[in-house]
Amino acid sequence: MKHPVIAIGLDSADPVILEKWMDQGYLKNLNRIRQRGAYGRLHNTAYYAGGSEAFSSTEPLWVQFCTGVLPHRTGFWDTVEYDPKTYGVRCDAYRGYDYQEFPLFYALGDDYKVAAFDVPVSTISDNLNGLQVLGWGGHHPFVPSVSQPSNVLPEIIEKYGENPVLRKDNGGWWDLKYKAWIQQAIADSLQARVAVIKDLLKRDQWDLFVTGFGETHSAGHDLYDRSQPDHLLHDHLRQSGLTEPDPMRTAYERVDAAIGEILDEAPEDANVVIFAVHGMAANNTDLLSMFLIGEIMYRFNHPGKMALAPGKYGAPVPPPNTKTIRNSWAGEVWRTINEPNPIKRFLNNWLPKRFLQKGQHGLLSPYPLMANGTELGWMPGYLYRPLWPKMKAFAIPGFSDGQVRINLKGREAEGIVEPAEYDALCDQITEMLYGWRDARTQQPMVKNVVRTRVDNPLDTNPKLCHADLVVAWNPIPTDVIEHPTLGRIGPVSLNRPGAHRARGFVMAMGPDIEPGTTVEGGSTVDLAPTILNLLGAPLPDHLDGKPLIDAVKAPCSTPV
Repeated sequence: MKHPVIAIGLDSADPVILEKWMDQGYLKNLNRIRQRGAYGRLHNTAYYAGGSEAFSSTEPLWVQFCTGVLPHRTGFWDTVEYDPKTYGVRCDAYRGYDYQEFPLFYALGDDYKVAAFDVPVSTISDNLNGLQVLGWGGHHPFVPSVSQPSNVLPEIIEKYGENPVLRKDNGGWWDLKYKAWIQQAIADSLQARVAVIKDLLKRDQWDLFVTGFGETHSAGHDLYDRSQPDHLLHDHLRQSGLTEPDPMRTAYERVDAAIGEILDEAPEDANVVIFAVHGMAANNTDLLSMFLIGEIMYRFNHPGKMALAPGKYGAPVPPPNTKTIRNSWAGEVWRTINEPNPIKRFLNNWLPKRFLQKGQHGLLSPYPLMANGTELGWMPGYLYRPLWPKMKAFAIPGFSDGQVRINLKGREAEGIVEPAEYDALCDQITEMLYGWRDARTQQPMVKNVVRTRVDNPLDTNPKLCHADLVVAWNPIPTDVIEHPTLGRIGPVSLNRPGAHRARGFVMAMGPDIEPGTTVEGGSTVDLAPTILNLLGAPLPDHLDGKPLIDAVKAPCSTPV
């Protein structure tokens, strides 16, 4: 007998934190599923021409979930696009994967009734028999707000309202007003989300209902510092009375209660799968991949010079900056511009930057960029863009791993590196990168540097990652790094509290799942075949993953 499947993605819900709070009794519904069914962690890996490395980029991982295919085959590595003809970079808020070569795994044609609600980085498919809703809520879901049938989303908004969090959760650690808002917005979002899901569950006898919860993503990015002691500012916030009660745990408890309400509405014979495509921990990527890698490459190309956040190598490290950021994170980084003249340095610290925009190390000022709505203009690594044509190699700003691009003749519009010099330069940059340390602990900042082109640097295969070198960082939350020859960068004001990790999880309970099952050796790419297997649907040949849970056809049901 075929049983329906309900699949719920808790975006960025970290298994380490989740397990701790389940064990402590805070997440009773999730713990019930873990105890009565199957549970295991997932670990994500990306494969490049020069090796493999842990992978935590959220949008490509959701595409892995939706397709069951790895990024070296889809070509979807990041939401940031780079154009070697113009040295331009862009990040379209609605740019996801096009699903032309590899379709949505849950678009199963006429034989299955499927409802898909708020799945991040997905799309509308004509091969889905049921209903689809994109972009009602979620943390920047990289989809437009549409539905099929087209009237479903307007009906949801009319009945339950617009989602209060959608494309608005961009706060930093310093904004107390925002912190209060996001906590209430997450609560309101969850209340409406549960009502919508319960409504949609009743509309038909679905073979598969698949949905995503963006509230865990928002809570991790914005509230991690007020929850977990490994964040650099946690002690400061605790002393200021801003960590009790734990707002991130409160958000997870509300998610757990929402899961309980959904289970109460689910068909008694349903197999329920709860998962996260990646986790969340203290932020070690915003500073490194959005800014510091840009300054590193500036100094590599300009020996003896420092553009932003100069520091004295080996000097005692001051405590992290706990002062409120006055304007924006990009503006706060811009205040650190290297200015030896004390009068100009004073002006840099106190006057509006519209008076100080030009002629400083060749960098762009973030203020006109943000005022003009320039994509990625808020990211400090973008400020180095005018210099890229004159540099041997430069850093493309990104959201996860570091991305280094060689300014190659025959590929870049103004390339200056001969193809014959490519390998030696990659080796030189790699050696340099391994020399960077966290100035507070002296731990190495770089875990691994992976080459993406080995045989032919001029290879223009569109499925290749746009970086020539992918820099995997060690999970060290820091605000100041140093190198024995390139000096110190920082301390710099921190940005978002939480950042992604490559670990995820899956848990499942239902009539086809043996209680006490331990899931081992899985990754996000295995979720699609796991769900299809529980559904009894055929597995497409193009899937890279494997079913993680063997469906056990038991004679009696296990109530959910």
